[in-house]
Amino acid sequence: MDRVTSAVVASCWGLVAAVWIAGAIYGAVKGPAVRSRGHGSLPWILAAAGVWLVVFPHGGQGFDQRYAVRDLGLEGSGLAVVLGATAFTVWARLALGTMWSWAPVTKEGHQLRTTGPYAITRHPIYTGLIGMLAGTALAEGSPFWAVLVVAVVVGLYGKIREEERLMANQFPGEYPGYRRRVPQLVPGLHLLHGGHAQ
Repeated sequence: MDRVTSAVVASCWGLVAAVWIAGAIYGAVKGPAVRSRGHGSLPWILAAAGVWLVVFPHGGQGFDQRYAVRDLGLEGSGLAVVLGATAFTVWARLALGTMWSWAPVTKEGHQLRTTGPYAITRHPIYTGLIGMLAGTALAEGSPFWAVLVVAVVVGLYGKIREEERLMANQFPGEYPGYRRRVPQLVPGLHLLHGGHAQ
């Protein structure tokens, strides 16, 4: 990956980190109190870390160099994906506002977001972050990043299920219909299933 591409990718990740830090601070000060808390995501994070350590026990040294792919077309495609996914991630985080939390929770006066990025996927922040990782993997031509994409998807799976369980309990009248209309992670996926989201 050349220096310009590397700088752009690093800037995208830096922007997302800055938005998250600022949002977490603002949410801690201005956000509503937690009403109910789901099961923690620690087991899933540990599972993802386990996948990572098994595949790359030494930080990817050797393996990553041996199987790296250097292709300008892939690099350009990856950069475009990173830029688009970054914009989508930041949009989703700003749209969620003080309802965001690291752990699956519902809050006092919790509001179900169904417009903007939440009309495209039910978990647009995760969609955006996975897109950023996938774009970085393409831009880097790196199996190290490719395996990280898989590990993150595995790590998020349990968190998504718990969040959806909480939302279904919190919004029994609205959430089932929203879930049928809007796909979980992949935009447009419901069109392949006759208009019914998964």
